[in-house]
Amino acid sequence: MQQLPLGVRLRDRATFDSFVVGDNAELVVTLRSLAGGRAGVGWLWGAGGSGRSHLLQAVCAAVPRERRVAYLPLATLPPAAEDFFDGWRGFDVICIDDLPLALGRPATEQALFRLYRDVEERGAALIVTADAPPVRQSWVLADIGSRFGASQVFEVHELDEEQQAEALRGRAAQRGFELPEETLRYLQRRLPRDMRSMCELLDALDDAALAAQRRLTIPFIREVIGDR
Repeated sequence: MQQLPLGVRLRDRATFDSFVVGDNAELVVTLRSLAGGRAGVGWLWGAGGSGRSHLLQAVCAAVPRERRVAYLPLATLPPAAEDFFDGWRGFDVICIDDLPLALGRPATEQALFRLYRDVEERGAALIVTADAPPVRQSWVLADIGSRFGASQVFEVHELDEEQQAEALRGRAAQRGFELPEETLRYLQRRLPRDMRSMCELLDALDDAALAAQRRLTIPFIREVIGDR
């Protein structure tokens, strides 16, 4: 069973199958292995919108039902108590999104260190995301910083233009429509280049087109986004 803090939901589309791998093949193989039962600690870092959260939720979706998995998106949770991480010891797979948001407080980092030790001792898996590698974090507790520094550290590489196009076509197919090539290229020229923003805007445009009973053409998109 997936274990989620109150008010948090996994995105239905955030799976390994819906992730365009690009230059992240080794990372995806490692994450599939951790989701499947291999022990280890992984640190995923990259720019916002590079797919870090997608991959973390894909891990949760891939964990067998008989295993206990926790997904903790720190950016969307209320400020946690200093011993917050103690509550997740004993899980088979723990996924912490935006870990740096919890750093900088001695008691919190000590609880994180206890969680790390618990994962090691039980042969469980711990996977975290951040915007930079462990060596560039402001650790209070040097021991936990060095532990993460010695873990499996992966940069999540952003997609190039053609890989982005593949991802947007896949997103459109999941929503049940075909994205014309000229519309796709227009979106790539006009919208923010990170995949999270592009997918959110594509979803919003599709909703608007359904409500207006219109096709997702360039003139319609111009009307919606106010591009003159």
